[in-house]
Amino acid sequence: IRDFGRSRAKALKDIAERLPVRQRAGMPRFKKQNLAHPSLNYTRRGFGIKDGRLHLAGGIVPTVVWSRDLPGEPSPVRVYRDSLGHWYCSFVAPAQVQPLPETGRVIGIDWGVTQTATTTSDDHDLPHPEYGKKAQTKLGRYDKMMARRKPAKGQPGSQGYRQAKKLRAKQYKKVARQREDTGRKWAKRVVRDHDALAVEDFKPTFLAKSSMARKAADAAIGATQRALIEMDRKHGRDVRLVHPAHTTTECAPCGARTKHALPLYERTYTCTACGAVSCRDKNSARVMLVRAGLNPAGADRVRPDSPQDRQAA
Repeated sequence: IRDFGRSRAKALKDIAERLPVRQRAGMPRFKKQNLAHPSLNYTRRGFGIKDGRLHLAGGIVPTVVWSRDLPGEPSPVRVYRDSLGHWYCSFVAPAQVQPLPETGRVIGIDWGVTQTATTTSDDHDLPHPEYGKKAQTKLGRYDKMMARRKPAKGQPGSQGYRQAKKLRAKQYKKVARQREDTGRKWAKRVVRDHDALAVEDFKPTFLAKSSMARKAADAAIGATQRALIEMDRKHGRDVRLVHPAHTTTECAPCGARTKHALPLYERTYTCTACGAVSCRDKNSARVMLVRAGLNPAGADRVRPDSPQDRQAA
């Protein structure tokens, strides 16, 4: 009830401020019981940890397998069940900064669909893993199994239907974990090798209505971006979010901007002012550095005496 009131108040506030539909919070909606997984939120007075065991309100003491020690005193805890029927406890605790040694290098990051992340360093580009595409064969087989065993309306599902549904959920869970693992490992490597990061403040929600919706969802750009920002704050790095407007039409060396938007099939950027020719995504990544006010001399494969340095200075 508390979460419902908070989300509804935020939606009404955005409507009163006349924010655009794409920027304001949506009105909370009720979920059907068979389409929502159960979850319980406990405040600080509703739970306690004694002798390594979790005690919930009402005398409930679940058996918890701790993945790691809590970094501090937790405030709320959320107990929820996933699609496989596994229960988890998620705590909110103060984060501890773990500083890394300085490297003197900076990097610009541009998000895309051909590659999940294109950077100013060729060694830190993140190619599209296509985990969802690789698992599509198994997912299609499980969908057919569920379609053949689908129960009549109002009737409970058979054991074969429930088994097929669990296999399908297990495959989706595997794909989600693969995406999360790849994104976190890449984020840790980028943060470890660079002191400052200029990251495109990209919101991939509009791609869900385009012809690239399936491939963009498989790339998990939003999850990778959140993992990168989380890793930056954990290790005390300098992360700067850059507005993505006109980054694909602006020349990084001279700052000139084309008069028309480039179509998606053009992957090479050619500047009509200075004649610079480079990969479209690489040019956008270098534009991130210039807009963030970082010195491109610390980026890989950029000459210290390039026009980017004079523009940043």
